[in-house]
Amino acid sequence: MPLQRRRGIRLSAGAGTAAMALLAGCSGAGASSSTGSEAVNVLMVNNPQMVELQKLTAANFTKETGIKVNFTVLPENDVRDKISQDFSNQAGQYDVATISNFEVPFYAKNGWLHGLDEYAKKDTAFDQNDILEPLRESLTAKDGKLYAEPFYGESSFLMYRKDVFADKGLKMPAKPTWAQVADLAAKADGAESGMKGICLRGLPGWGEVIAPLTTVVNTMGGTWFTADWQAKLTSPEFKKATQFYVDLVRGHGEAGAAQSGYAECLNNMTQGKTAMWYDATAGAGSLEAAGSPVKGKIGYVPAPVEKTESSGWLYTWAWGMQKASKKSDSAWKFISWASSKKYEALVGEKSGWANVPAGKRASTYANPEYRKAAGAFADITEKAIASADPQNPGTQPRPAPGIQFVGIPEFTDLGTKVSQEISAAIAGRQTVDQALAASQKLAEKVGKEYQ
Repeated sequence: MPLQRRRGIRLSAGAGTAAMALLAGCSGAGASSSTGSEAVNVLMVNNPQMVELQKLTAANFTKETGIKVNFTVLPENDVRDKISQDFSNQAGQYDVATISNFEVPFYAKNGWLHGLDEYAKKDTAFDQNDILEPLRESLTAKDGKLYAEPFYGESSFLMYRKDVFADKGLKMPAKPTWAQVADLAAKADGAESGMKGICLRGLPGWGEVIAPLTTVVNTMGGTWFTADWQAKLTSPEFKKATQFYVDLVRGHGEAGAAQSGYAECLNNMTQGKTAMWYDATAGAGSLEAAGSPVKGKIGYVPAPVEKTESSGWLYTWAWGMQKASKKSDSAWKFISWASSKKYEALVGEKSGWANVPAGKRASTYANPEYRKAAGAFADITEKAIASADPQNPGTQPRPAPGIQFVGIPEFTDLGTKVSQEISAAIAGRQTVDQALAASQKLAEKVGKEYQ
């Protein structure tokens, strides 16, 4: 295998992208009682859970430790560029940044991350063994070392309006197939004024439209590459899945689907504009939050399948420490607090247990308060994460790990370019065959680098 190119990591990673566009902010003040006058710089994505963290830091973490936290909070596309630039140059401007299980292998291999094993081992209160095994494994590099701690974990599932289905006499199967979902979308379309049958991401981005689409490809028997790196985007299975996805969102999906991503679909579901939504399990916390117009009205079932037993993705927003940081002890204190049981309890107290950044700890799912607030989706989320298999997500061997992505650095560029072709097909500017023909050529170039 040739040496992997060092590219900037661009665009969203398949998980929840927030609608809020908070550009930057600072939190906390004071001097550290243990390390002197200390501050750590944290660069993170602007999703709702992180924004909540920012709000709670000064009055809790800084007050307890004396460590000031300077936050830079950016939209996902922008934050990935900035993280890649700072970490690849080892500039040390940021001590901690939000990275994912996609970046960890490459960042670790390039020597950009500070190993966390010793910190986690010494910090017994953090309880590393409480972190769910799929997440522990996904944040551990090939050298066997741990390089990040999860803030939250997620898979994907299907969300639907129970009340709308009841009114229309529709029944959601306990484990739906994509054919059943398409039939239900057609029947639920127009169930209420302005309501569409389903919302699916169509927005360009390797972590936007490509994330859910690739899970459909996997379960319908397709793959981006064979085990020996032959590109397969024009295979019958890949074409079938892509045509299905495009037809479904064009026929019964949201208005402006080609420009709709996670944030837009979350808004549509919250505002009663869609009867179903297939996306990240993390979205359930917002739907069930206090004040949500659809709280208690949503049902949750596993990611639809066809040829596989499960098809949900695996993703985590996690905290990585830059190798060049000169404040590693203070940086760990922040990381361990932000990923702790204590922080989850704080969120539960301040804004409700349904809003807890869950999906990462076994203890969360054993907590009676969390289960009471998140009972509608807790079990199915835990099972979806446990059943996700990044090493074997489809019906044939893969050359690299990943469910909603291909675990190579080149996928940031390849997935983005392919997403633009798919989005153009959703917009009606070209056919699926045309989109995949162009995409196949792009994938072949990448595959040849590994053959």
